[in-house]
Amino acid sequence: MESVIDRACAAALYAEGDAALDTGASLLAAAPDADDEAHRRGEEFVRRAWERGWHPADLVRFVRRELDERRAALAATLIAAETARYPELPPRWRQQLAELPPPVPRNRPDRFSYAGDLLELCRLLLRLPAIEPVGPPPGGAAGPLHRPPAADEPRMLTRIRALLAKAEATGFPEEAEALTTKAQELMARHTIDEALLAARTQSRETPGACRIGVEPPYESAKAILLDAVASANRCRAVWNDDLGFSTVVGFEPDLEAVELLFTSLLVQGTAAMTRAEAGQRAGGRKRTKTFRQAFLMGYAQRLGRRLAADAERITAAADSGTGGEGGAVGGLLPVLAARDVAVADTAERMFPRTTTTRLRGVSDLDGWTHGTEAADRARMGGASHQPEGEITA
Repeated sequence: MESVIDRACAAALYAEGDAALDTGASLLAAAPDADDEAHRRGEEFVRRAWERGWHPADLVRFVRRELDERRAALAATLIAAETARYPELPPRWRQQLAELPPPVPRNRPDRFSYAGDLLELCRLLLRLPAIEPVGPPPGGAAGPLHRPPAADEPRMLTRIRALLAKAEATGFPEEAEALTTKAQELMARHTIDEALLAARTQSRETPGACRIGVEPPYESAKAILLDAVASANRCRAVWNDDLGFSTVVGFEPDLEAVELLFTSLLVQGTAAMTRAEAGQRAGGRKRTKTFRQAFLMGYAQRLGRRLAADAERITAAADSGTGGEGGAVGGLLPVLAARDVAVADTAERMFPRTTTTRLRGVSDLDGWTHGTEAADRARMGGASHQPEGEITA
């Protein structure tokens, strides 16, 4: 005999429209003794998402994008319950779980609405596409795309995070410039140190990957900014507009650095955009979405050029410091080139059908100008450039 949850799922999950959800929700709302089974079924759908390559942050972000914040919180509740089954989780999973929305109470007085939320969430989870895995599911064996951080990495990342937090908090552009520049220099030097150490010890470490949310509004500008940060830190970024994230491919220390710097520069850019808009309004000029889009596009484009220039400068200085001595590793530049090839090969294997799209449509010169000026103040700008960009998707 079919259980209540089986009948509710059969009614709600395989048909379109609110009427099907209402039928399933009515069945669940009338059967309080089926609550535990209903939640176990929800956890099962979450577990299937892991098998399709999804991670906790990806799942919550997608639910929020497709449904709303309430259902995203319910997804986080199911994720927390499902992942509690595993004695060990990868470090990136633990970090994502710590940042999930708080759990949703199950004993809500409106049982019908709660059951409807649960079934609508399960219907979305049932239809999740498979995506390229960037590490094993919980409980699985570590593979080439999941490596634990280096032993000294937490200390370095703590120092970088502290510098970027100060840059975000200060009200003085010159101080933010100096702090952000120092953080990027630490990241670049850490990459160089890791590369030389790996070459000397003949490490078999291979590139990994992580996913970083690129959420609305102004996703294209944010994706360009992430691509610039990734390139400057010897990584590759591939944007999936439909699912709201970019996959970044690179060696593990660089992946952590990219996520930190991108998040910080986005915070700094958004704050600068808000100040610029306030100045425009104080002058009696109204600005709309076009101003903000143009601002962030200019900010991302200019930062990309300065980030690339800074990375080249730091690498050249480090190579000069090794004196081209060769020794056990044959010099810095060949070592970095070999790692670049490994990253490119991994990205091409993961995403054999990517396209490069030229993005246009910036129509607000004031927004573009303010955005490039904000990038200069962040110590990440360069020569003026036309309002267009390219992104791998």
